[in-house]
Amino acid sequence: MDDMKTRFALYGFGFAIGILIVFFFLGGKNASCNWLPNDRILNIISQKKLNFSQDVNDKLLSTETDSLDIMQILNRGDIDFSKSQVKNDPCRNYWIEGSSDQKNLVITVEVCDSTAVVKTLNTKKDL
Repeated sequence: MDDMKTRFALYGFGFAIGILIVFFFLGGKNASCNWLPNDRILNIISQKKLNFSQDVNDKLLSTETDSLDIMQILNRGDIDFSKSQVKNDPCRNYWIEGSSDQKNLVITVEVCDSTAVVKTLNTKKDL
């Protein structure tokens, strides 16, 4: 019985040291794990230089939608992979629908090597 207590104590001590080492190396970094395809693509888009097409700029001026709405879609939106063109070369096109409070907005984004261009901005009733 005393042997089991020693084993648990050593295991707990090693586990605590391991946790401290992980926090030491990853503590100051902005490390994240994007396992799901939707999160991974949104993360890739957020790391690229973002531009708006002329059509999107015109719609931003003529509607109540602004660029912050588009940024929220790019952070929390839902990608519809069945409507996206993910095999295009060199640039892929993604159909992204707004989440929760922006369910009626849909954008398409063309993702290339160094840039991402918001090509269209529509409401679901326009589609």
